[in-house]
Amino acid sequence: MTSDRSVCDLTATVLARAIAKGELSSREVVEAHLERIAHRDAQLAAFMTVNAEGARRAAQICDAAPAPIGLLHGVPVGIKDLTDTAGLATTYGSVLFRDHVPAEDDLVVARLRRAGAIILGKTNTPEFGFGAVCTNKLCGPTRNPFDSALTSGGSSGGSAVAVAAGMVPLAHGTDFGGSVRTPASFCDVVSIRPTPGRIPSPYRPLGWDMLATHGFLARDVDDLELVLSVCGAGDPNDPLSVGVVTDDRPFARRPRIAVTPDFGVAPVARDVRARFAAACEALAAAADVVPSAPDCGGAIETFRALRAAHIANSYGELLRTRRAELTPTVIWNIEAGAKLSAEDYLNAERRRTAIYRSFRELFSRADFLVAPAASVLPWPNEISDVTAIDGAALETPIDYLAVTFIVSLVGFPVLTMPAPRGENELPFGIQIIAPPGCESRLFAFGRAIQNELGFSHRWPKLP
Repeated sequence: MTSDRSVCDLTATVLARAIAKGELSSREVVEAHLERIAHRDAQLAAFMTVNAEGARRAAQICDAAPAPIGLLHGVPVGIKDLTDTAGLATTYGSVLFRDHVPAEDDLVVARLRRAGAIILGKTNTPEFGFGAVCTNKLCGPTRNPFDSALTSGGSSGGSAVAVAAGMVPLAHGTDFGGSVRTPASFCDVVSIRPTPGRIPSPYRPLGWDMLATHGFLARDVDDLELVLSVCGAGDPNDPLSVGVVTDDRPFARRPRIAVTPDFGVAPVARDVRARFAAACEALAAAADVVPSAPDCGGAIETFRALRAAHIANSYGELLRTRRAELTPTVIWNIEAGAKLSAEDYLNAERRRTAIYRSFRELFSRADFLVAPAASVLPWPNEISDVTAIDGAALETPIDYLAVTFIVSLVGFPVLTMPAPRGENELPFGIQIIAPPGCESRLFAFGRAIQNELGFSHRWPKLP
C-alpha cells in the first residue's frame, strides 16, 4: 500500500490511473486526503466545509463499480464555495447563506461527479468572490502555505491552498478579474481560465456575459487538460458555449512569444517586473521572445465600468435589503455601479471591442502572449486591499488586478504557470495567453516549459 505522504503528493492524472488499475482504492485515496486536511487546514483555512462522510460514501461506490465510472474515477476534488453542490452547504462566503444547501449541482459539478470525481469539500472564498484577501465572516483568512502571515489571494485562494498543500490534487475555481490566476501565482500552482463558454454556465442569468468563467487549479498541467476534457463540452442553454471553436493546431517547434510586463497600462510593482524579466529570460531557451503588447488604452476604465454594472445588477437588491450583513468590500463593489448610465455601458463595450481586435492582430504575428499573473507579490492578511503599488496610490481597490482583468475583458484563454525562483523567494506566476479555443496549444506549451525549464510547482515546507 502506498503511504499517505506519497498518495497526497500524486497528481490527479496519476491517481486516476492508479485507481483504475486497482493499484490504489478510492477509499484509501480519500482517507489520505482527509487526514492531510485534518493535519493542515486548522492552520491554513482552505476549506469552508469538509464533506468527509459524503466523500467516503462516494469512494465506496467507486470501489464497488465493475469498471471506472469516468476519467476522474475516485479522484478527490475541491469545489469553490461560490458554486452549487447538491446536498452540500454552499454559502457563497456570506452569512446570508450560511445554512444554504442547494438541491441541484451546478453543471460543472455534475460533470465532475459523472466523471467519477469525489467532492471532498467546499473551498474558501471572500463574500460573493469580492475581495483581495480570501476571508469572510464565516471562515478565513486562508493563509499562504509558503508564509502563513501572507494572503493566498482572492478569490479562489481556498482552492489554490488546498492544491498547493496536498489536501486535494485538483480544485475548481472561478475567475472574473483574476480569481484563479492571482491565487495560482501566490501559491505556486498551475491554473486554467478557459475560453468563456468552454465550461458552460447554463443557469447564468446574463447568458452573453463573458467576464466570469469557471476554471481549475492543480499542481501539474496534465491535470488541467484532463479536467477540461471532462467539463468542457457545450450546452445549448449557454449561448457562449455554442460558439466556442476548438483549435488543436500545434504551435511551432520554437514558438514566437510576445511578452509584456503591464499591457502598457497596468500598475505593476518593481519586484514583479524584475521577476517577470527573469522568467522571460528562462523562456528564451525554448522560444523566440519579443517585447510586444496589444493596444490596451482605456482597458482599466472599461473593465471598471462593465464589472460595476454587472455587480450592481446581480447584487443591488441585497444592498437595499441586507446592507448591515454585507462586508464593506461587497458594499463598495455594488455601489460602484449605481451611477452608470446605458451610454456609459455601451461606450465601455465599444472600447472592449477595439481592445479585442488589437489582441487578435497581435496573434497574427505571435503564438502566445505572456504577462505576469499578479501585479504584486503576496502581502499580509491583515491588509484587506491593495491601495498603492510602490508608493503610487491606485484609483480603486480593483486596479491592482489590471494585469489579469485586461485578459478577462477580451475573453482569451489563460494558463498560469509558476516561474522558476530562488530558495527564499516567494512564489510568482506568469500568464500564458492564446487565442480563443486554443487551450490544447496552451497545455502543450505549458507541459514543455514545466518539464524542461522548471516552470513547476514546489511543495511548501509545512509540518
